Amino acid sequence: MTAEANARVQLIHSESRQEPAQLNEWLRNLISLKGSDLLLVADAAAAVRIEGAMVAIGSALLTGDEIENAVLPAMAPHAREDFARDCIGDSSYRIEGLGRFRINLHRERGRTAATVRALPSRVPLLADLHLPSGVAALANLQRGLVIIGGATGSGKTTTLAALVNEMNQRDARHIVTIEDPIEYEHAHVRSVIEQVEIGIDAPDFPTALRAALRQAPDVIVVGEMRDPETARIALSAAETGHLVFTTLHTTDAASTVSRIADSFPLERQHSVRSEMAMALTAMLTQTLIPRKNGGRVPAAELLMLGYGARQHIRKNALQHLHQEITITRKQGSFTLEESLAQLVVQGDLSREDALTRAIHPEDVDTLLKAKGF
Repeated sequence: MTAEANARVQLIHSESRQEPAQLNEWLRNLISLKGSDLLLVADAAAAVRIEGAMVAIGSALLTGDEIENAVLPAMAPHAREDFARDCIGDSSYRIEGLGRFRINLHRERGRTAATVRALPSRVPLLADLHLPSGVAALANLQRGLVIIGGATGSGKTTTLAALVNEMNQRDARHIVTIEDPIEYEHAHVRSVIEQVEIGIDAPDFPTALRAALRQAPDVIVVGEMRDPETARIALSAAETGHLVFTTLHTTDAASTVSRIADSFPLERQHSVRSEMAMALTAMLTQTLIPRKNGGRVPAAELLMLGYGARQHIRKNALQHLHQEITITRKQGSFTLEESLAQLVVQGDLSREDALTRAIHPEDVDTLLKAKGF
């Protein structure tokens, strides 16, 4: 770190949180408009995302300095230090009477920019997410690694929180979540739930995950597998009898396996795939699609790992994983195409949209013709 960067870190780290009046005003607008995200980018007006579309909430074009001055005081000290050192900082933020938010402060084209997401005030019920019915079975698992994949904004964290809530309502388990930051706050119902926030309760995911294993948990939730060390510990925990949930920015089972294996040095990748073949129990990928009559609806794909899928992972024959979904349908697996076809049958999606969104559109066509569509 340069002397200039080090000085900036020390200055920011020594400052306490202040009242960010401008940010609070934008966030009040966000909530009143029932938006999901506030976007602040230099040379553009402040904007909010409403049902997937961006809507400006002002006419003044912002500068990078204005964005930094508005947002930085709301962030926790560790996040301000991260931003000063790495030009990226993540923090939770609460406004009494309004709610909780997740702040991401970053740089683009040499200027400061920010995305602030409104965090729901209650943990969602799994039934309210309108996911395919087979997803609920993930809350009944006792051990193994479950990975939820999807692009940013696809609802991965929400699905994860709903599954934890399902277990909390039904089972007397010890659940430890590790998040950056905490998005959903769980009450203790039947389970005891500890929620660890990176930067506040632990310095990073590997440290928090190693500590969690010493706390005799039944279930461990890792907000995101960001690095090989976190993946290594999560795989080991799943192999030794824990139930581990995590998320990745991936779009299908094959890319999920590839993302993890490719994060390791080449000489380690074969052994990592062998570990995954033993540890993985299920891979769910999901996306949110605009509904015909407004709002968004999820489409998903689930692979419950069987003997065949484990062999394909060991041999790095990942192109065969899709066919394993059909083979393990009795174990709860379903394809994205089956999910899309069901949305058409329900009237949530047009036939054309379903074909466009599918990886294998010919399968959607066959399924819909069989149903008379």
